[in-house]
This record gives sequence, structure tokens and C-alpha cells, in this order.
Amino acid sequence: MTSRQDKSQRVNQFIENPRKAVWTLAIPVMLGMAVQTVYSIADMIFVGFIGGEAIAALTFNMPLILMAIGIVFGLGAGSTAVIARFLGAKNLSGANNAAEHSVLLGIVLGLSLTGFGILFRRQIFIVLGTPPEILEYAISYFTVIAWGFSVNILSVFFRSILSGEGDTRTPIYFMMAGTVLNIILDPVFILLLGWGISGAAWATVISQLTVFLLFINFFFIRKGAYIQFKFSAFRFSPETLRQIFKVGIPASASMVIMSAGNMVFNWLLSTFGSEAVAGYGIAGRVDMIYFMPNFALAGSLVTLGGMFYGAKRLDLVRSTWYYTLRQALIIAVVSGFFFYWAAPKVLLLFSRDASIIQYGVQYLRIIVFAFPFISVGIISGRVFQGFGEGLPGLIITSTRILLISAPLSLIFVLVLNNGIEYIWYSIFSGAIVAAVIGFLWLSRRISYHELRFKSRS
Repeated sequence: MTSRQDKSQRVNQFIENPRKAVWTLAIPVMLGMAVQTVYSIADMIFVGFIGGEAIAALTFNMPLILMAIGIVFGLGAGSTAVIARFLGAKNLSGANNAAEHSVLLGIVLGLSLTGFGILFRRQIFIVLGTPPEILEYAISYFTVIAWGFSVNILSVFFRSILSGEGDTRTPIYFMMAGTVLNIILDPVFILLLGWGISGAAWATVISQLTVFLLFINFFFIRKGAYIQFKFSAFRFSPETLRQIFKVGIPASASMVIMSAGNMVFNWLLSTFGSEAVAGYGIAGRVDMIYFMPNFALAGSLVTLGGMFYGAKRLDLVRSTWYYTLRQALIIAVVSGFFFYWAAPKVLLLFSRDASIIQYGVQYLRIIVFAFPFISVGIISGRVFQGFGEGLPGLIITSTRILLISAPLSLIFVLVLNNGIEYIWYSIFSGAIVAAVIGFLWLSRRISYHELRFKSRS
């Protein structure tokens, strides 16, 4: 489907074959994330040539970057859900207007986060408890990365707009191009030019700018999307913005909470030494191979959940959710088995430091048992977003991190003086509780909407 006429038929095609629709939306995202995962792994490998302190510095940067981008991904999910519901209800003008609101929101957020990050970067890392021996490494990387926030944030919104109309292929092509460029630039900047950890940051920023320019060409020059921007006729709609925020703000808050949780874990890990932080960092890059297909499947349910909700087909929402859960659980079991046995050999790609490898292997061999529960939590939360309901996901995330994982970690390590493995047990416990709450809550919510629609008919 490349023409605008074909794109306009997506809603009907998705309703006719929802299982196929899951994979139609998810497979391009999986392929794109696969390339990004390869980049992420390659990036950590090249940074590893600098040393363990550089890996630890990059690990301290990750929660900050994820927090900034997480805010935007949350609001992007709000845009996806609103646009999908408009299209499900056959309201193209409403979808166009929602897309225009999204882009303007992206401009404001991009400038704000860039300015804040540049002005307060040193204070931020000091507050996070970054050890003195890696502080300058961390600041050096972040200083460059922060300049790319604006274009990266707008790219996230452009991708969310296309996801709302059911086009997950186009943004993935652009992201793949940027990722391949990043992989090429990493060894040039880090090793050949000797720019160190700043070279990794410059490779990322240049790649992000490339992706942004590809989106600009697609939307405004080629006009290849079903959604069309007409800013000359733009009309501000408080209700459209409210609907985006209704999903987006709780989703963004969830991402902020997750990033804050990672900051707590990093701080606790630093009490065991920079090797512990580095081990967690490289293991986190590896388990993205598991998260990749789960995020892709879950993302498809934001679009499909929104479209089916807009079309008042809650029966399709429930059956598609169950089908997607089954596929995700298969992925969780297979990938968990692989990582448990292959962890020592895989982590050697990143470091030869025995302590770093030991910490990373320990993390993976505990967290793999949480994979099935993590899958249930991630996928169930995305269906809520498709309904235009962001609060359930925020409550589930808050319970997982603020009430369980982070407090348990602090108690186990600081109060009871337990070993580092109790941080992993705390993360595991939070995943179990989140899965149970998410599954039961969503089951009841779907039943509620079914009864509501029946009563109106």
C-alpha cells in the first residue's frame, strides 16, 4: 500500500483480518528495532574500546535520554491513539488537525528540553550521584546528545502520526537509514578520529538529523502520507489537545517514572562499583533483543485498539489482545531460555573485564524469568492507550516501580545489606505485580466498554 487511496482502506482491511493486521503493523517495527538493537550493541562495543568507565558513563546517560524521549513517546502515543480513533470513525479532517497539533507540540517540547538539558547538565549528573571518575565522561556525551533533542523529538511525533494512520513501514525505513549511518560513523568518530565518547554522541546526533530530514521530505515535499498538513488553515482545538494529553501525559509520566527507577538502580549499583553499573548497562543492551518484538507487538495494539474502539468493535479488541499475548509469551519463553544459557558468551562482545561480565550474567539469569510477566504488562498497557485512557498505564507503572521495585531495592541494599542480586529480585517482583494488575484491569475495562456500546445501540 503506497497510494493515499490504498491507505484510506486500511481501517476496513484491519477489521476484516485483525490477526494479519497485528503483524502488518508489528513486523516493520520489529525490523527497524532489530537494526536499532544492532546499532545499540555496536555502539556499546565501540564505547567499550575506551574502557569500563566510558561504558558506565553511557549507562548513567541512558535514563536521562530515555526520560526526555519517553516524555515525547508518551505524547506521541496520545497522538497515535487520537488519530487512529478519528480514522476509525471516518473523520479525516479531525485526524489532520490532530496531526498538526502534534507537530506544534513537538516543536515546543524539543526547544524546551534542549535548553534545559544544556543549561543544567552538570547539576543533573551530580544530583544523580554520578561517581567522580566518570562524571566528565557522562557530561561530555550528554552535552552533544542534548543538541539533537529537537530533531529527534519531532521525528518521534512524525512516526506517531504515521502509526495512527496504520503506516509503520515508512518510519522504520527512515530509522533504519539513520541507524546504518550511525553504525558507520561510530568507528570513524570514536576510533579513527579519536573523539572518544563524544564521537559516539556526534554519530547519534548526525543520524537523528538525517532521519528528521527524511520525514520532512516525506510529509511536506512528497506528501506521501494519508494525513495531510494544512497549517494555513490550522484551527486550535482545546478538545483535540485534551485528548492527546489524556493519553500522552500519563504515558509520559510512566516513562519518566521508569527512567527515574533506572536512575535509582544505577545509583544503588554504583555503591558496588563502576563495574556493576557497566555490567547492568551491557546486559540491558542485550535484553533489548527480547524487548524489541514485544514493543513492536504492543505498539500495534495502540493503533488497532484505537481503530477498533472508534469502529465500536470491542469484540475485535479482546480477541486481538489475546492473540497478541499468546505470541508474546512464546517469544518470552524462547528468548529467556536462550539468554540464560548464552549470556556469558554474548556479554564477552562488550567487555573482557571479568567483574563486568559477572554482574551482567547474574542480571540476565534472574531477569529472564520475569520475561513472560513483562510481556503481559507491556501489551495490556498499550490497549488502554488505544482506548484513549492513559491513567491505567500510569497507575500500573507507578505500582511496579514506585511501590515495589525501587523501594524493595533500597530496603534490600541499604537497610538489610543484601547483595546486588536483590536489586534484580526487586525488578522481577515489580514485573509480576504489574502483569496481574494489567491483565485483570483490562479484562474488566473491555467488558465495560462492550456494555456501554450495547446500551447505546
